Amino acid sequence: MAESTIITGQFVRISQTPASIGERLMALIIDYFLIGLYILSTITLLSKLNLLSGFTSFFFLCIVYLPILGYSFLCEMFNHGQSFGKKLINIRVVKVDGSTPSIGSYLLRWLLFPIDGPITSGLGLLVVLLNKNNQRLGDLAAGTMVIKEKNYRKIHVSLDEFDYLTQNYHPVYPQSADLSLEQVNVITRTLESGEKDRARRITILAKKVQELLSVTPREGNQEKFLQTILRDYQYYALEEI
Repeated sequence: MAESTIITGQFVRISQTPASIGERLMALIIDYFLIGLYILSTITLLSKLNLLSGFTSFFFLCIVYLPILGYSFLCEMFNHGQSFGKKLINIRVVKVDGSTPSIGSYLLRWLLFPIDGPITSGLGLLVVLLNKNNQRLGDLAAGTMVIKEKNYRKIHVSLDEFDYLTQNYHPVYPQSADLSLEQVNVITRTLESGEKDRARRITILAKKVQELLSVTPREGNQEKFLQTILRDYQYYALEEI
């Protein structure tokens, strides 16, 4: 399964792997088993209490079984995107960008489940098979996906990559905080590019960055200048986390 990697505006990597169809089905089977066990236990208890007849029992049954109807919605909303089945299988619901879904997102997934659920329709299974993130219609509409819990790293920052950002670090170019994520990605890709024509591209890019930020390089060469710009950007970005 391909891993989905997202880089946020704070230059933080979010790595998440979509849960497989098998994992999602196993979680669903566990949830259905627990619901069935709950129903059986409730019927048995009501039978022993002689509460299976009359309006009072109907009203009582409605109260008892209402949570069943909203089982997945309630579990995911109050348990950070996990029903009991998902928790046992170690998968969870998140937004595609790695953030926590809103109540509206959970509700939309729940409302669409009768339409694209694997038990009620083959449509859900077909949609899951046809997209790379294994999303059903409810996920696509809500902007969510189900991911593997063990592969989810909400904030993945390499200590080796940011070891220079200590408490004693002082940014050289405060203007670097004004760069956009796209501009930072261009600088990063240029510095990580191969040897072919690399020096020329670094020189051209360094001049553009100087003009954009209206700064004069203090470093001896253009590559070190761009590296410093990246470090300063990361310093200010991490301060926002």
